[in-house]
Amino acid sequence: MTTRVVVVDDQQLIREGIASLLGIQDGVEVVGTAADGREAVEVALRTGPDVVLMDVRMPGMDGVAAVAALAEKLPACRVVMLTTFDDQDYVVRALQAGAAGYLLKDLPSRDLAAAVKLAHAGVLPLDPAVAARLTAAVPRRTPAVTLSVRETDILRLVAQGMTNREIGRELHLSEGTVKNHMSRILDRLGLRDRTQAAVYARDHGLTS
Repeated sequence: MTTRVVVVDDQQLIREGIASLLGIQDGVEVVGTAADGREAVEVALRTGPDVVLMDVRMPGMDGVAAVAALAEKLPACRVVMLTTFDDQDYVVRALQAGAAGYLLKDLPSRDLAAAVKLAHAGVLPLDPAVAARLTAAVPRRTPAVTLSVRETDILRLVAQGMTNREIGRELHLSEGTVKNHMSRILDRLGLRDRTQAAVYARDHGLTS
């Protein structure tokens, strides 16, 4: 399966460099580039990418605003932030706007290609430094909330980056059953989505 990507960055050299590096990776096709958030939305609507790699700070419409616009206009598209800024405010705002991942620009091109494919598959790619900041931004829950053994196993596998299908294979459950368990886990823990569930698991020592 080929992952179709749009690269967005206001610096031409960086934008073209990322596009060139991704273009030679197996399973990735760069279908467009854009210099700001507004152009990113236009290009994405025209080309229908699976993933948009989005810079955060750009003139005009910035990356966070573009994420929100794409979430409304092209909900099937995954937007992954790719930036030099790991500021907690940027991370939280981007994820709240609908970003499907947050990466820093110092990662190798092969790792970037792998992250793009993960995002396409529905797995949240997070830079380790970003994950640490996100953990700090999520309030610690009281230990009064308890989960079943099955729910704890699912939460642990979510933190390892597994999709519902992969969790189902690991635990010998149907994908629908895993989805139902995830809904109950989020409801019982008062969490919004899989991102916060993964952070919760890491924060409470469920990743081992």
